[in-house]
Amino acid sequence: MTALRYPPVLDPGFVPAEVWNRRYEKMVVSDPARTPVVVAVVRPDGTVFRHETQVLSHAGDNVALNTRFVERIVKTLLWIKGGSGIIIGGHEALAREIARRYMPEGERSFDCDLVARRMYLSSMSVSFMDSDKIPDRRPAVVPLGGHLDGCRIGFDLGGSDRKCAAVIDGTVVHSEEVAWNPYFESNPGYHFDGVMDSLRRAAAHMPRVDAVGGSAAGVYVEGEPRAGSLFRGVDEADFDDHVRPIFRNIQKEWNNIPFEVVNDGEVTALAASMSLGASAPLGIAMGTSLASGFCDSGGHISDQLNELAFVPVDYREDAPVDEWSGDHGCGVQYFSQQAVARLAPDAGIDLPGEMPLPERLIEVQSLMSRGDDRARKIYETIGVYLGYAIPWYSRWYDLQSLLVLGRVTSGVGGEIVLSKAAEVLAGEFPGHAARIRIVTPDEKFKRHGQAIAAASLPVLPTEGQ
Repeated sequence: MTALRYPPVLDPGFVPAEVWNRRYEKMVVSDPARTPVVVAVVRPDGTVFRHETQVLSHAGDNVALNTRFVERIVKTLLWIKGGSGIIIGGHEALAREIARRYMPEGERSFDCDLVARRMYLSSMSVSFMDSDKIPDRRPAVVPLGGHLDGCRIGFDLGGSDRKCAAVIDGTVVHSEEVAWNPYFESNPGYHFDGVMDSLRRAAAHMPRVDAVGGSAAGVYVEGEPRAGSLFRGVDEADFDDHVRPIFRNIQKEWNNIPFEVVNDGEVTALAASMSLGASAPLGIAMGTSLASGFCDSGGHISDQLNELAFVPVDYREDAPVDEWSGDHGCGVQYFSQQAVARLAPDAGIDLPGEMPLPERLIEVQSLMSRGDDRARKIYETIGVYLGYAIPWYSRWYDLQSLLVLGRVTSGVGGEIVLSKAAEVLAGEFPGHAARIRIVTPDEKFKRHGQAIAAASLPVLPTEGQ
């Protein structure tokens, strides 16, 4: 692979997914023996997401290229769309190879367990089918929040802090964040007590509480956590018994008032749609992990996963490994506190190995505020990552706006990230640069915007109901 026009200063081996795919697709166009292929993911309810493409003639060195191309598409579809079944249409040999990997004992056992079993309560299946027999049935979109009447609380649960806001008729009367460390807490009571504490703090600033809306990392079905990094320390039995009903139980403590909880990425997109007037926004929050969500041009969301933390953005074989999934080159290692910590040694910043990720970020931010060139290189590198990732994401979303939030983008470092991303986008992908607006709110909104938007999720019952 030839050198990038904008190589990341601290990570020159980076192979952007969009660049790799464009070069592969040029090879395919030149191959008279190319083969049409359909990749689809299926949910237990019959929802199907279908993606049509082509691969090289399946012989010699092309076998490895074809396998990597199709396997990364499968991975991307699973985490953006969601499903427990994989169908490869038109290419039986590739179907066999994908089946070998996406089984409980295969390389993608994490994906099989978390996406299929935990999220969709099913086992993963991989099958071959004639392409013309694969349907395309997508779920319906659902209205966003945007309800700000009455006295409301909104919260956002991150890996290093809980943000909470009290909102009266659309006016924020209180917002704060409280540090916590839920990742490896085995007792679900820690999570319950933490949320209750934040709600009580917010409630103290209002005459009453009419509704509560929340967001958190993970996958939520009807307000029930199905999977989430916040609860990774809880064993499976306690998760099923205490974590799944955690928000229903908290709702009971608040007299069963309207109470809604959704994925934090969806609230990021909601915030952009409500407060910034952003059209078709893809919202990404660079915090403890990478949260993401998308609203279409009509201001609606669907129930697809939008878990970009696990979507590959780097196609090199030895890309950084996500310690949770065990996969290489996924977004969490490029757009989160983990990215900052990973790049710090390459920048010449020596931080204690036992230092928690949030504290490492604070140290790098402090260095950046003093004009430290080592810290600048970290942010420039993340900006290059983002500039190359935007056109890759636009393959899967009809995005017109990109909202960037999260602790990693706070302060001067965040400005460098966005500036570098815009430079890469304009230089490498001018068509995308002309079409996609990069949006960032002010500092207060970055820190508390998701909690405020979350407050708008529930609908209050009308008088007499």
